[in-house]
Amino acid sequence: MKTEYLQVNPENLDRRPFRKAGDLLRQGEVVAFPTETVYGLGANALNANAVKKIFLAKGRPHDNPLIVHIAEFEQLKPLVQGISEKAYVLMHRFWPGPLTLIFPKSNLVPNEVTAGLDTVAVRMPRHPVALKLIKEAGVPIAAPSANTSGLPSPTEGAHVLADLNGKIPLILDGGETEVGLESTVVDVTVEPPLILRPGGVTLEEIEDAIGQAAYDPGLSKDKNETPRSPGMKYTHYSPKADVFIVDGPDKDRAQKITAVFHRMTQEGKKVALLLSEETGREINGINGRVIPCYYEVLGSKNDLPSVAHRLFSSLRRCDYHGADIVLIEAFPEQGVGAAVMNRIRKAAGNQVIN
Repeated sequence: MKTEYLQVNPENLDRRPFRKAGDLLRQGEVVAFPTETVYGLGANALNANAVKKIFLAKGRPHDNPLIVHIAEFEQLKPLVQGISEKAYVLMHRFWPGPLTLIFPKSNLVPNEVTAGLDTVAVRMPRHPVALKLIKEAGVPIAAPSANTSGLPSPTEGAHVLADLNGKIPLILDGGETEVGLESTVVDVTVEPPLILRPGGVTLEEIEDAIGQAAYDPGLSKDKNETPRSPGMKYTHYSPKADVFIVDGPDKDRAQKITAVFHRMTQEGKKVALLLSEETGREINGINGRVIPCYYEVLGSKNDLPSVAHRLFSSLRRCDYHGADIVLIEAFPEQGVGAAVMNRIRKAAGNQVIN
């Protein structure tokens, strides 16, 4: 299959590429497109055979549910069996935006979308390209991230091309994504509502809107359980390199990273470093040269949205530079830091150096 790659300007939405993409979606094909979180790989959410093509292109396990993307509130009601008062509050506060809500599903939604669950995940993205595409297609779009399953999620069109070239018919490149991490997923069918996946909307923001909420204990349960949300079961977001989290007291962090770096390089490993601004400055002051195969400052510990924005693209660049090992430091878990550390732990398979 030849993959067509079309650049679209989010500020000047020429209808021609959207007409082509909409035709493909209505014909049961898949299309990659940008959202404000990461790039998605979309298919008509009401067409079971089309949805199967998502799993085939990504190599995604079929028991991992998908998120249905809509462009207008009116598109939600046919997909679900009920909308709670708290769901309405969250929708009107955060939609369009990086928040996915779990509802009881209607019979209109194929089991292929929900992995056989009786609930469906829905969100309204705020990226103008995503909204235009959904409206042009005239159907809700089921879409996970547009990457090979298990690799870091794509935040640029080039990442999608690297993973799925020859496997899908069309990529719409709308530039770099804004948030850089997938949406927050909240189950509003239970009380209190549970966060099944942390993301761009924080626990603090959710509680400010509706009162008490909590993280689902399933975030840390055995991975043989049936996942209730994308990202709950399988290892995700991992580069080809082996990832280790360096944790422990901040005052010892730079010395620890330097010592681990030298030990691994002496073993013949090519080591990449992904650090905070603060730790990076400390390492520059330590005696003994630290020359990684790739080095990137993800951002300040006081600017966690910047860290989130850079995380996935930085993990991909570690592979581009031939790293065998990636040392990434732990970040504070307040606010969006909870989502950052969720992704880092999954990328590392919970390999931690304390």
